[in-house]
Amino acid sequence: MPRQISYRWRLRELRAARGMFTVAEPMPHLTERGITLSSSQVHRLVSGTPERLSLPVLATLCDILDCTPADLIATSAQNLPARRVAGEAAPINLAARRPARVRLTPEG
Repeated sequence: MPRQISYRWRLRELRAARGMFTVAEPMPHLTERGITLSSSQVHRLVSGTPERLSLPVLATLCDILDCTPADLIATSAQNLPARRVAGEAAPINLAARRPARVRLTPEG
């Protein structure tokens, strides 16, 4: 059965819980740990949800925020309904294929 995996980037929540409210606050912490990111990269990291993230950056963020990757990235999974296989007999809804009958009434 296919599964749909989703995740939620919780960096903003964890930063707020530790009193970091501006976008620029993580930059010195990142730099002192050997991670050099531009201000626009930090802004995208803080304000959005990254599609890709290097492990050194993830480990550094976890060190700065004193958390684990599981705290930073909340994941969830759910089963998807099975898809019909090509060539598999599907039930035919005849009512949907048959035209509606027309009733003729005399004019008058």
